[in-house]
Parts: sequence; structure tokens; C-alpha cells
Amino acid sequence: MTILCVRFQLPPTHEAALPELLGLIEEFTPVVEALPPDGALADLRGAERYFGRDAVELAAVIRVRALALYGVDCVIGAGPGPLLARMALREARPGTTRAVPADQDTVREFLADRPVAALPGVGTATARTLCEYGLDTLGRVATAPLSTLQRLVGAKAARDLHEKANGIDRGRVVPNAVSRSLAAERPFRLDELDPDRHRGALLSAADELGARLRALEKVCHTLTLTVRYADRTSTTRSRTLKEPTAHSAALTRTAYGMYEALGLQRARVRSLTLRAEGLTPADQASHQLTFDPVDEKVRRIEEVADRARAKFGPRAVMPGALAVSWPRAA
Repeated sequence: MTILCVRFQLPPTHEAALPELLGLIEEFTPVVEALPPDGALADLRGAERYFGRDAVELAAVIRVRALALYGVDCVIGAGPGPLLARMALREARPGTTRAVPADQDTVREFLADRPVAALPGVGTATARTLCEYGLDTLGRVATAPLSTLQRLVGAKAARDLHEKANGIDRGRVVPNAVSRSLAAERPFRLDELDPDRHRGALLSAADELGARLRALEKVCHTLTLTVRYADRTSTTRSRTLKEPTAHSAALTRTAYGMYEALGLQRARVRSLTLRAEGLTPADQASHQLTFDPVDEKVRRIEEVADRARAKFGPRAVMPGALAVSWPRAA
């Protein structure tokens, strides 16, 4: 077990503490990948040799230090690769580390009875297709002929799915910088069932992110949506944008697309978080020219709105749909 997947039990709106918590993990290994808004992957291969302790023992030290220094508990999954560490995390409880040994037979046993939707990267549509053909568990997917999977989900996706269901994890921890991103979180006062309220929260968050990006003269390459539910579980989806942008309308369309793809129906949602990632200077980004007068008009209006916000405050201009239904963050 060399990979840890850590999720810190951060209170809502306290995501700003994540960089400091990542620094705590980096005291053990420089190979840390931030998983905003509240998690991280850590490769401890070098740390195990250096400290003479295995990953589970190091996880216990990380947990104690997080509690002692920041008052934040965490749940931790450990495994031979990022995939298994993520899946182990789902079964972990505060104060414990759920570990999956590297033995291949143990890995297959761990995966066998889990629903196919539990595999990271398997979306609702793919899971529904597989279940319609009786491939509702990872054990059944692992023993299914590759040719059958290819007919159902396509060649590339089938190979990836077949390998993961058999415990073959080709993923790696990619060190990144949480500072190269911006986030906007919208918590609900009560667990929210209404999809219109969900969409209003996304509109508010996307509008805020666009304004902040333009103020910093940055564009983002990727948008990530995290949905937190009433039972404290969460779902995270990312989408690479067709072109880097700080345009609020483009961010809103992408956020809506990810939300609709989740098929939440009447899920009890506690909060929604949008994160703009892969930030680069706006003057270095390419922009597809358009002859659509509506698009150009919207961008000109956006520029005027930004000047008004800079002079009169962030609530000076906002989408009409948010004027009453959702208070904009200051």
C-alpha cells in the first residue's frame, strides 16, 4: 500500500484551509495531488522507505497532526494505486484508514461485489448500459469478454473498464498546485431538493467565477463541479472546456451540462461547488473568432458589468434570475 487518498472533514465555506492541509502531507512526500475542495492523493513510496513505516502508519500520523494543528479530522483510504485508494476511501470512517492490500487476489475480492457505478470514471449512462446487460457488479465486468464490453461502451472505454475491474491500476499521482484554481461554493441553508434552486446556485457560482477570472486577467481550461449530499457523500465531475475562457455564459453552460449529466432528479443537495482549474494568463489564450452578433453583444455587456462592479461593488450587476432567488457572494 503506497497511495493514500485523504478527505479532510472541512466545514462548509472553509475550503481556504486546504492548501495548509496539503502542506502537512507534503512534509512526508512531495508527490501530492490536490483534489479540491477537500481532498488529496499522496504517493508514499519514498516516505515508507525513509521513515521505516508503512502507509497506514503514516496515515495515522497525518490524521493526528491534522487534528492537533488545524482541528480537522479526516478519512483515509490506502491502496497500491490511486484507483483502489479512492475506492477504499468510500468505506473509511473518521478516525480510521481503510486499506486494500497489494495482493492481486485480495484486490479482486475487494472489487468483486461492488456495483459498477462505484468505479471512479463510470458515469450514470455507462452504468445504466452495463446493468441492462446484467453487468451490474465489478466482478461480472471483470469476467466478461472484452469484445462484449467493446460493443457496449466502445473500444477505449472497454479496455479501461476491464483493466480497472480486474484491479489493474495504471493511474499515478500527479503533483499539482491548488493555487492554480479558483472556487465558488454555494451551500444551502437546508438540504435542497429543487432542481431550479440547484441551477440558480450554479448560475451564481459561474457568474462569480467569471468575474473573478476577468479581474485577475486569467482564463481557465477546466471546470469542476462538486455536489455534496445530505448524507455527507459527494460527487465530483470535471470537464475540459472547448477553449480557455473567463466568459460567465460559457462557464454557466458547462456547469449546467455537468449537472444534467449527473441525473440527480430529486437528490437532497447540501452544497454545490464550482472550481475553475488550469488558470493561464488571458493574453496567452487563443479565442475562436465568431460572427455571431449575440455573442459579441453579451461579451460587451460583460465588460460594462465588470466596470460597474469594480466601481460600485460585486452586487452592482448580476443576472436577473439571481436578483431575488440567490444572494451573490460579496
